[in-house]
Amino acid sequence: MPQKNPNCLIFGRLTRDTIITSDGKTRIDQPGGNLLTAAAACRLWGVNPGLVSRVGSDYPQSWIQDLEERGLDPRGVRVLKEPLDLQRFIAYKDTEHSSNDNPVKHFANLGLPFPKILLDYQAPVHTIDSKRERTALTLRKEDIPDAYHGAEAAHLCPMDFFSHALLPAALRETSVKQITLEAGKNYMHPRFWGEIPALVNGITVFIVRDEHLRTLFSDRGEDIWEMAALLGSFNCAAILIHTARGYWLYESESGRRTRLPAFPARRYDITDEGSSFCGGLLASLMQSADLQRALVVGAAISSLAVEGSGPLYVADTLPGLVESRIKSLETAIQVL
Repeated sequence: MPQKNPNCLIFGRLTRDTIITSDGKTRIDQPGGNLLTAAAACRLWGVNPGLVSRVGSDYPQSWIQDLEERGLDPRGVRVLKEPLDLQRFIAYKDTEHSSNDNPVKHFANLGLPFPKILLDYQAPVHTIDSKRERTALTLRKEDIPDAYHGAEAAHLCPMDFFSHALLPAALRETSVKQITLEAGKNYMHPRFWGEIPALVNGITVFIVRDEHLRTLFSDRGEDIWEMAALLGSFNCAAILIHTARGYWLYESESGRRTRLPAFPARRYDITDEGSSFCGGLLASLMQSADLQRALVVGAAISSLAVEGSGPLYVADTLPGLVESRIKSLETAIQVL
């Protein structure tokens, strides 16, 4: 086990991924999930986070041990007594569009044998989160190991509503001062409008995809900056909106608005790309409170993460490449 307790925590999902990239290459039953993607970005920027997640009894234990060998702290990965279906299948039609149903068809089209691991696979059904019931994967206060108390910062990857509603208060009790949170799409819905003020209250940076933000606001408005300002008024320091063309940052206290175009990366595998951005953002915020700097660092790391495949790919990137992209992105910042 790592001797030094982490000063940064990442909460998220671990999955068992089978992915077909747009060039027909496959990754079959390999470690995946937004937790690993965010952690790899932190690792690249010199931060070794503690990981918090839940997996079933059937999750390969060797994968958890491998995380420790990669310099990550898996003491917060809780193995439940019962098995859990953590299979995730993604077939990319091109570098931007994918499908997660009918894996038999996709493997047949490539002339490849069908993996046994997917024999019982069922495509996910996207439903609105429950306001009343937690799931087996919902993260709770008791999932945070005592060894993680004292961490100064934390990031919450996209998860269910209850995980996001319960964890920030629990983290503040353990002295965490900075919390970034990437919204889960299954509660960014008008039904949850009444719960959003409490959810974003005290968050350092609330990160959300523009399409999910528009879904939440529905008939309440169409101007993105006005939406961000309203969320910021609920005692949230900054709202960061991720769009297909780049990022929009609203800082609540000053009202400053910043836009950053996406770096023209050679996009190859965009699985959980938002989480690689968030990992870089948090790692930068731990060094400096400069939100614009953190925005650029997150965007630079994310642009490198999508050029390879696998959640830990970016952790092996040469630091010089990140610095080069940071310099390029700094010249592209637009303060409105």
